[in-house]
Amino acid sequence: MDVDAVRTFVAVTEAGQFQAAADELGITQQAASKRVANLERKLGVVLFARTARGVRLTVDGQALLPHARELLRAAERVTAAVTPGRRPLRIDVVSRRIAPSNILQAFYQQHPGIELDVVALTNADATAALAEVSAGTLDATFRSLRATARTVPAGLRSSRVVDDRHELLVGPRHPLADARTVTPAELTDHPIWMPGMSDPEPIGYYDDLAKAFGLTIDTVGPMFGIEALLAELADSTRLAMFVGEGSRYLWPESYDLRRIPVVNPTPVYPLSVIWRADNPHPVLADFLDYLETRYRATLGEDIWTPDWAR
Repeated sequence: MDVDAVRTFVAVTEAGQFQAAADELGITQQAASKRVANLERKLGVVLFARTARGVRLTVDGQALLPHARELLRAAERVTAAVTPGRRPLRIDVVSRRIAPSNILQAFYQQHPGIELDVVALTNADATAALAEVSAGTLDATFRSLRATARTVPAGLRSSRVVDDRHELLVGPRHPLADARTVTPAELTDHPIWMPGMSDPEPIGYYDDLAKAFGLTIDTVGPMFGIEALLAELADSTRLAMFVGEGSRYLWPESYDLRRIPVVNPTPVYPLSVIWRADNPHPVLADFLDYLETRYRATLGEDIWTPDWAR
């Protein structure tokens, strides 16, 4: 089976679009489409259903996905077995919009000569991501480890390295739009909108946050892309959204969206870096040291985390 075609299939699945997957792989959209078409022809099935906003897996595509990932893991193990220490450091940042991606970019700017492979397993839960680390296809990932109270499977190590402070994102007509800061207590009468979540970790975290402060946080409903979400916030007089201080969002100037720090206390989303204890990659140790040093320098007071993260 063509490994490049399988890799393209997985990339399109994770990105939800052929163009985004092609950009990730460094090929043209036409080449990505051709690879997937050849794979469909070889298997005699249709793997994706095309929609106006991208693609989604068919039933056959869903059946193929875990086997495709296992095939890529096997291919990675073959490569790593004969080129120890020379392959790129492969880090899962979960999403390119959130704090781990920006932190990894800052590390790279200090070490521009390293080989780095940035992965965003947006649709993978913690169990799947840790399995990738255990198998050696990832050198590290960032997760909250809520379901396991910050413990990891045998052979792995973890360290809390990110406390991403919350900010409130609102449009110019929201009642809190002109506030310089807001407290959790001031948010009890304002619904927080966090649509499109499927990962149990953030869903559970926001459930913990809502219960702790009596907030209304809606994580149910379809997500039509961050651009559509920001447009709705800009036009709304009541909707608000939590974003991390370390997250990166861009919008047209006409939206006039405001990022307002949440204080007294400041809720933080806690993230741990997870890696394999016996991983010999020479750059990994430097990256872990960088994360620990940065975390100690950015520790703050008057923060809130759920009980499982304390």
